[in-house]
Amino acid sequence: MKLTLVSEASTLISAIFIRCEPDNEEKLVDMERGETRGRLQYWHGEIPLNADKPVTHYCFKVMQNSRQWWLHGNGISPRVPGKEAHFKYNRQDQPPAWVKEQVFYQIFPDRFANGDPSISVLDNEYSLNGDDRPTIAKEWGAPVSSHGENGPNEFFGGDLKGIQGKFDYLQNLGITALYLNPIFSAPSNHKYDTTDYLRIDPHLGTNEQFADMVSDLHARGMKITLDAVFNHTSTDHPWFDKHGRNPDEPGAYGNPDSKYRNHYQFDGNSNDYIGWNGISSLPKLNFSNPEVRDYIYSGEDAVIKHWLRPPYNIDGWRFDVIHMLGEGAGAKNNPHYVRQFREAAKSANNDCYILGEHFFEASNWLQGDQEDGAMNYYGFAHPLRAFFAQKDIAYHNCQIDAEELVNWLNESRSKMPWQNQLAQLNQLDSHDTMRFLTMLENDDETMQLALLMLFAYVGAPCIYYGTEVGMEGGQDPDNRRCFPWDRAEAQHPTFDYVQKLIELRKQAKCLQEGSLQWLMAEHKQLAFARMLDDEAYVCLINNSENAKPVEVPLWQLGMEQAILKDLLTEDEWQVKDGILSMTLAGKEGLLLTKA
Repeated sequence: MKLTLVSEASTLISAIFIRCEPDNEEKLVDMERGETRGRLQYWHGEIPLNADKPVTHYCFKVMQNSRQWWLHGNGISPRVPGKEAHFKYNRQDQPPAWVKEQVFYQIFPDRFANGDPSISVLDNEYSLNGDDRPTIAKEWGAPVSSHGENGPNEFFGGDLKGIQGKFDYLQNLGITALYLNPIFSAPSNHKYDTTDYLRIDPHLGTNEQFADMVSDLHARGMKITLDAVFNHTSTDHPWFDKHGRNPDEPGAYGNPDSKYRNHYQFDGNSNDYIGWNGISSLPKLNFSNPEVRDYIYSGEDAVIKHWLRPPYNIDGWRFDVIHMLGEGAGAKNNPHYVRQFREAAKSANNDCYILGEHFFEASNWLQGDQEDGAMNYYGFAHPLRAFFAQKDIAYHNCQIDAEELVNWLNESRSKMPWQNQLAQLNQLDSHDTMRFLTMLENDDETMQLALLMLFAYVGAPCIYYGTEVGMEGGQDPDNRRCFPWDRAEAQHPTFDYVQKLIELRKQAKCLQEGSLQWLMAEHKQLAFARMLDDEAYVCLINNSENAKPVEVPLWQLGMEQAILKDLLTEDEWQVKDGILSMTLAGKEGLLLTKA
């Protein structure tokens, strides 16, 4: 593998080595001094890829008189870094190339658009959890219940026809890929309690309708990823049948002799069983049972393969709580099953996207052989929440400055190969979190800064439905309000801003796959560049209410004298002697490239 490193030409460097471990033992490869361009000195070297394992780790050792410096994923240090901080390359398992090019849009189906009122859930049509929680039909746009009340059993009528009917709207916004929360048969509105993995919920549509919807998407050049809930089922799933709704044959609950008994995890012949996260309405599947494995992933007609094949042809799976899946009460043998999920999916569509849900650090699953990418809470949503909203994931006060933000982002990215970094799904919020605008107490200026980071940073951006029209919402279920279509028809100002960011992202290959270089991080101000070949975009953010003079060293990008244009406002700025000197207004964000 050929590698290039760039240093400041005036810095005295006696030698640079690339450190790698081709046989699990250190090897130092001497880099050759190459061309000089302005203030930049180029160095070149080539290292062997590990033959015994897919992932090759490497970092750079820089010798300077009596000192040495190490360049690695976390930055620069005076000693050799731990291996988790080394750069990584997986020669064997890489994400689909199309993922990094996408702009995703997450839809909670019951709340996006009602296209067919005739199939909407009715008042008292059925009950969740036995006789508890009868269904509640509500008018579109009515307030959702408070947390802990009727969140799962109130319905507003969103469906597949409604989603398909808004494809023109989504394309006009610039969206290229959809991520749908679960759409298979389930009693709740969120549908993380599956009763039939092979059937679209009849209150959302039909299998045939879904196939037509995907065909329409693909004809428009768009992609679709579905939610896969394979860790647990509903208590109403025929295999479990806690409430006796399957007259054909006895389910596992209350029937130790049921043929489905070992599909779940019971304590002997009792009715005690393991539920997801201790929740009794979501009994965990038993993956030590070959019949469960066969049905979910290993059989020829397994669920994972079924929806990736014609006539459905979905483009990816988002695996719910995939880190918790395994054998027994915990997640025993979890890596084995995640790899099996991957292999099964890739056998049906080698170019499909394997996306995992992880609320916290996911680097163990992102070395290439398990997941292509993760919902990037730890490496994006968490640090941006702390920097812009001063909250952590538990909504506790958490304040970090720009230096700490950069450290957090670097530390998270450095633990995985670059191609997996590009395939991370970056979101500001989702169906499981408070809406970002609400966390910001409706501060539109700061929201725009966060959106700028979403589209300029490394990873595939994903918009949670309604963000583009300023939707608000507290914690679940308030974050799942109905889409306010009246705002979209009035052309909300946030729509224009998001539309412009999407257009820029789609036009600029360097925003999709270019390298990342931090240029400045001080207090509440930061600047970074995305670079690919001769193309460079520079993002500057001032997260302070006050104006701030800054000097950005653009000579590090090879820019000595240049005119830069802000792609959001068309304003122009001049680079003199390699420095961009300017004053950032309070809460100002810029995205610059050469005019």
